[in-house]
Amino acid sequence: MTEMTGMTDEAQSTGTVLVVGGTGKTGRRVVQRLQARGVPVRVGSRSGETRFDWKDASTWEAALRGVSAAYVTYYPDLAAQGAPEAIAALAQTARRAGTGKLVLLSGRGEVEAQRAEVALQESGVDWTIVRCSWFNQNFSENFWAEPLLAGEIALPAGDVPEPFVDAEDIADVAVAALTENGHAGRLYELTGPRLLTFADAVAEISTAVDRPIRFIPIPIEAYTKEMAAEGVPDDVASLVVYLFTEVLDGRNAHLSDGVQRALGRKPRDFADYARATAATGVWSAERR
Repeated sequence: MTEMTGMTDEAQSTGTVLVVGGTGKTGRRVVQRLQARGVPVRVGSRSGETRFDWKDASTWEAALRGVSAAYVTYYPDLAAQGAPEAIAALAQTARRAGTGKLVLLSGRGEVEAQRAEVALQESGVDWTIVRCSWFNQNFSENFWAEPLLAGEIALPAGDVPEPFVDAEDIADVAVAALTENGHAGRLYELTGPRLLTFADAVAEISTAVDRPIRFIPIPIEAYTKEMAAEGVPDDVASLVVYLFTEVLDGRNAHLSDGVQRALGRKPRDFADYARATAATGVWSAERR
């Protein structure tokens, strides 16, 4: 029967999966992986075919109807005010809709995010939590890409090291939790395999593109003005300030084994990310 339908046994047993934030850094990667496995996917977003808006709870039930599991990313971040209450409400909506499993993307070292985790854990729905900090892809898939392309990036980051994690690893763990047994009730804290300062990360990118890129540490006030000039939405800018001023204080300057525990392999290294991304031309001087 599997050969006749073209679906894997895993896809047949999983059912439809809702991906909340299915166009974001991790969400679109989760969608791609599920589709490659033949798993029916419903992409939830504010403007997509399946409407899901965190500010409009009336959109949640229809998005969850007929769904066996959901990957949940909160906009703009679980550290935002009201996130724990929203996650608790979503979990109850999922229970009413018959959705049996929620996989939540959470923030490492963020007190408000951990309150949201507790709300999910106490909801009665099968849960898996994927807790992460800074993504490798922040350097290539948001407003940091342009200054890197120009050869100079200024950030309000000093010598505090971070275990940057690859969005590909996050997606792999999320898909495993959505489609495989053995992940319910697990909290996976994901990191890369080594600690790097932001200056170290920029140096890795410079090596990968084989041209100088200068890293300049600046005060948070200057960076806030720069974000405003770039048109960064206020809620996103506030989150970035929070991450740089409070979370980037050394609390996350240690490695975790979440990727190994979830997938049985080591996490991707930042240098591998830099080389692979450089090969796409996103930081290529010829694009300017």
